[in-house]
Amino acid sequence: MNTAWRARNHPAWWAFLVHRISGILLTLFLPVHFWVLGLALHDSARLDGFLHWTDYPLVKLGEFFLVLMLAAHLTGGLRLLALEFLAWRGWQKNLLALAAGLALFAGLAFAYVV
Repeated sequence: MNTAWRARNHPAWWAFLVHRISGILLTLFLPVHFWVLGLALHDSARLDGFLHWTDYPLVKLGEFFLVLMLAAHLTGGLRLLALEFLAWRGWQKNLLALAAGLALFAGLAFAYVV
């Protein structure tokens, strides 16, 4: 019986996957972020055009997922730090639920404000 796939049903594996994917997607977002910061410093007319583009609903949805990824990556990283440096490793499932809940709360709070 192959038991290698059994570990992929564990919540910790899913937390690992979300943390890695969110990190990769945030890394891909950084060049765009720095480009927009450069527009703010050097070309205010193009920045105004870009900011007008961000008013579209699909872009707002993308911003929601960006904040959700950031919150998921942050809370997942805090969970990993707690597992590494604190003695309460038996609470891993509770930390997973807390990290997921905080990430979802941050994303929904951002969506409500915007």
